[in-house]
Amino acid sequence: MADLKRMPQGSRFLFEPFQYGPKEFQEAQEKILEMKFAAVDMRLERIEVLIERMERRLWLTVYGVTATILAQAAKTLLTMTPTGGP
Repeated sequence: MADLKRMPQGSRFLFEPFQYGPKEFQEAQEKILEMKFAAVDMRLERIEVLIERMERRLWLTVYGVTATILAQAAKTLLTMTPTGGP
């Protein structure tokens, strides 16, 4: 009759037995935590750079608005002063 034992399909590494104790488990968890913290650090650095850019743009806008208001005030003062005498 046909062999009823089913052969695993795919990678042979998925089915090979291996020893995995508490020490290996702890090492794997530490590695995973290190990778997660590294990813979080990278994201935080990117966020900080974006915040600095936004802050520069905000200050540039504030200075631009202030310069426009002062220029309009100066223009108004210059047009109000008499240029000729009686």
